[in-house]
Amino acid sequence: LTKYLEYQLKEIKDTYLSYLGPPFNEKDFSPPRPNTTALSLPSAATRLELWRGLENRARLAQNQRAYSVLLAAVRELARSTLCPYLQTSLLHFCTGLDGLLGSISGLMTTLGYALPPPSAVSVGGSDGELQEPRRDGFWILRELQSWLWRSAKDFNRLKKRLRAH
Repeated sequence: LTKYLEYQLKEIKDTYLSYLGPPFNEKDFSPPRPNTTALSLPSAATRLELWRGLENRARLAQNQRAYSVLLAAVRELARSTLCPYLQTSLLHFCTGLDGLLGSISGLMTTLGYALPPPSAVSVGGSDGELQEPRRDGFWILRELQSWLWRSAKDFNRLKKRLRAH
């Protein structure tokens, strides 16, 4: 599922960046990362030695929390997008993310792990709207791309560990 979502996200991201126009659709453009209080996206970045040392429970819990926040962020992005085609694509993508969240929850339950408590998902300002929609949308899609890549690695590592037992 993560590979399918990665493929789907690439198409959405290309369309979204074209929708935003310059400078967002320029190949090497990278705006400053938003202030964490304005857009509380979990970062997929972690030091390699820390990532390798994660227990299965922690690995799955991090994925669960990240996709809960990212799903809310993509829904808000779809809500604030004026292009009907892009909005439909984003909402369809949300269905896939919701399925991924369900799969992670099911796996955690099957392995006997407690699900992380639902966190208050905050995207944007106090009113829930994106503060700088173009920049925030850029970062939402970039972090999502990083998480999907990391999740594929996390799930492969988990599969190897479970086979060894």
